[in-house]
Amino acid sequence: MSARGIVGTGSYLPEREVGNEEVAAWCGVTAQWIEERTEILTRRYAASDEATSDLAVHAVTRALQAAGITADQLDYLIVSTSTGDSPQPPTAYLVQNAIGASGAACFDINVVCSGFVYGLELAHRLLAGRPQGYAVVVGADVYSRILDHADHRTTVLLGDGAGAAVVGPVRDDHGFLGTELSSSGEAHRLIRVEAGGSRTPLTPHTVDEGGHFFRMDGRGVRDFVMEHVPPILDRLLRSAGFGADIVDHFVPHQPNGVLLSRLVEKAGMTGARTHRTLERYGNVGSASVPVALDDGVRSGAIRDGDVVLLAGFGGGMSVGAALMRWQENS
Repeated sequence: MSARGIVGTGSYLPEREVGNEEVAAWCGVTAQWIEERTEILTRRYAASDEATSDLAVHAVTRALQAAGITADQLDYLIVSTSTGDSPQPPTAYLVQNAIGASGAACFDINVVCSGFVYGLELAHRLLAGRPQGYAVVVGADVYSRILDHADHRTTVLLGDGAGAAVVGPVRDDHGFLGTELSSSGEAHRLIRVEAGGSRTPLTPHTVDEGGHFFRMDGRGVRDFVMEHVPPILDRLLRSAGFGADIVDHFVPHQPNGVLLSRLVEKAGMTGARTHRTLERYGNVGSASVPVALDDGVRSGAIRDGDVVLLAGFGGGMSVGAALMRWQENS
């Protein structure tokens, strides 16, 4: 099997910046309260005429440019989102149409904040029979449309954004070194949007009750992350024949700063450079990992030959981790 890895990244954050003072006024807390508990300073919200597919198109376009390929060279286009433009059609088809990737097979996946890493594994496997093929994986979410501004547990955390990566052929000693995916359906109630599906269709009553809003059990999520994520990262490293000391860059989902700091310590990642974008962008759902990855690549921090560990975790509950040796695209 030919080696494959990420050969280009891109991201897009909407222009509207929403600071803690504005959010605090909605939620009945203070800006200091938000910063102390989350370490988030600001986040971005999509414009009224921007949907998830629009953000995704910008991120994919930048990733294709970084990879040095055009949309018509794509074999697959995978969109990871839990806030698609509409229930149907899949958001991936809107992105395909916008960028002109007419030869790409497209589909959406919804694994919430782990979805980007799940998408990378899917792309890797799908390209097994296409040694010179390419796939693009984009994580994109517009959570600002499903937030209850009176709920300080969620509104202080979430923002909008998109991040993408092109997967393609790399040198034999680079690319993916291993992946671990884990699902825990027994914890499905920790993160949810209760109305709008086949069990509880959206009606005037469910809207009045706030059933279409994003809800989260923050303490339950924290406990899940601290219990489940470190062992999965350790298992991935051991299966690849490495220890934590091999990792140069840790690129995790960005839930909130306090939780992230605790995770870094418990997972033994203190020797790696942890890439954080949450102070500027908050939690952007499925876009968190690719946005942080693109930030690290474009800043010049992630260089050729570096070992990079990606970790997504969130609703479902789910965890996805990927280990790779980076190939710098010259």
